[in-house]
Amino acid sequence: MNEKGAGPADWPVVVRVPVEPVEPVEAAMEADALDAALHSTLAVRGPLFGVATQRTGDGRRWRVAVEVTHGCPQQARDSLNSLLWFRAKDEAKDRAERRALLAAVARLESERVDELTVLDTRYRVVRAEEYAGMDANGDIETPRPTDPEPLTPDWGPGTHGPRVDADLVLDPDAPLSPVQASERLSLRSLVYTGTRFPDSVLGDSVRAVESHPDVLLMPAAFQVVERSGTRSWRPGSALHVSAHDARVTLYFSLMWFRPRLRGLISHEAPRDVDAHTATPEDAAAAAELAAFAQAADRLRGGRLNQVEVPGTALRIVRTRRLLRWGPDGPEGPRPSDTNTQEPEVIHPRLDEDGIVHFEESAQEEAS
Repeated sequence: MNEKGAGPADWPVVVRVPVEPVEPVEAAMEADALDAALHSTLAVRGPLFGVATQRTGDGRRWRVAVEVTHGCPQQARDSLNSLLWFRAKDEAKDRAERRALLAAVARLESERVDELTVLDTRYRVVRAEEYAGMDANGDIETPRPTDPEPLTPDWGPGTHGPRVDADLVLDPDAPLSPVQASERLSLRSLVYTGTRFPDSVLGDSVRAVESHPDVLLMPAAFQVVERSGTRSWRPGSALHVSAHDARVTLYFSLMWFRPRLRGLISHEAPRDVDAHTATPEDAAAAAELAAFAQAADRLRGGRLNQVEVPGTALRIVRTRRLLRWGPDGPEGPRPSDTNTQEPEVIHPRLDEDGIVHFEESAQEEAS
């Protein structure tokens, strides 16, 4: 990617400077952010998609309805399909409201719809650019000291905080710290460059700077990445709202998932069998399993951001996303964005009275 030109002068950014004696936490976070900005470059991974909503009276604000974590626009559309279907099933107050929701579902089942209005709400599939800080060695930024951590970490199975983007309000007019404002202004002119991108992608990227000249920075998220040998880092988990949630995912992977994936524990083994309790007869398998258990114990024993198992480094990283923003709000999918699937019927037929017709779906699958 490349920066070209300056941001438009008529898109002001409100800056609020944290004052250390009054706002010590914010001042510390600002110092962390400045340090990261001075010692890293940005690596852009590519687009992610979700759904945002806007109602009358929201002004320029939008709200995330489907987390902006999906790898292609159709996955976000399918999630919106489910959101509206369940709203029709569980929340509709009368037949008229249910009819409006089901009409939107019907469109999403057969069309690639990127924006629609249902009742008093606009729904838009939105596109974010995912990026992260990277140092001179090509290592992705790990969590910062001031990123939120639980006072008493919970490592229980299924332990997670809120979902990414839960209740997130997208407000381009919200005040920013000086480093946030600087980052936002510098990223306004970000475009794809390089021969590895098709001309259609490069052209859409340039046009997006003109049609959506501002950007909005979303809260940091965290995920597991892995690297084997000299290969580049690649994603090893979904995005999480906190570094601890990402560590819990990695802990479960080391104790349960990866040993089964590598055949060290049978897939038929009971669920409570893990890297500590399994007893493989093969000596090499036992040694590899012990390495997984030791790595998991090190991870759980402290707030580690990287562990290694034979042949693989596993790291907790801090990732960021930006939404391009125009006069009518956040950017939607670009013509050059690819879809990995077609629109389809996801749920059984729901009628205007809220009755689910499971038997029709069963007959369709049998035919």
